[in-house]
Amino acid sequence: MTVVFGVTLAALGLCGAFVSGLLGIGGAVVMIPLLLHVPPLLDVGALDVKAVTGVTMVQVLAAAVSGTLAHRRTRAVHGGLAIVGGAAMGLGALVGAVASTFVDDRWLLALFAVMVTAALPLLLAARDPRGDTIFAEQIEFSRWLAAAVCLGVGLAAGAVGAGGAFLLVPLLLVFVRIPIRVTIGSSLAITGVAALTGFAGKLATGQILWAPALLVALGAIPGARLGAMASRRLPGRRLQQLLFVVVLATAIQIWVDLLAP
Repeated sequence: MTVVFGVTLAALGLCGAFVSGLLGIGGAVVMIPLLLHVPPLLDVGALDVKAVTGVTMVQVLAAAVSGTLAHRRTRAVHGGLAIVGGAAMGLGALVGAVASTFVDDRWLLALFAVMVTAALPLLLAARDPRGDTIFAEQIEFSRWLAAAVCLGVGLAAGAVGAGGAFLLVPLLLVFVRIPIRVTIGSSLAITGVAALTGFAGKLATGQILWAPALLVALGAIPGARLGAMASRRLPGRRLQQLLFVVVLATAIQIWVDLLAP
């Protein structure tokens, strides 16, 4: 690996993690297309799809931990939701990650495309009537419903090396009815647990390239903290709109890749 390739990976990790801390997503929705396209575009190196999913899982874990610590300071992380959702999503992610070794690259990319596309109508439908001021300890929710949502997201997310929070955030908003700021902070905590088990599955099956993964994680740690700082300065509705734009752009790019000859 060249120095330029290494610096590029660290910079991409910082950019992806900034979005993670800002919008409460693990960063895979941004990192997968960035890692697939930017290094070849700059002619500094390239990673195939399976390598990208392994590297992305490490980035998601680093960004989720860093972002959770930052959001916890503003009382935006619900401990009960993090434990219930994290355990359910983690179980699903572990099963999905191990199963992914038997699946062709294009099928993994197709699954990722379906997940991203499914998030779009949910984000359009989501409403947060309780506003931006409610804190995590004031929230009540159905633990069984939260667990079911997180388990389903984890199964698909583990297979593609994604944290799944780009889908988890709208599901928590629409079905579990968690306010946007608490959703952002808590989804990062849930994603951190899920990414840990997904990481274990990728590690056990030899799907992680350590040098690229560590460089991406090096950029992700400060990137997530910067994103969390920016998130606190924006209204909840604006954060939801930004998340929609990020997911829409990613959906378009992934479908183009998938349908190309």
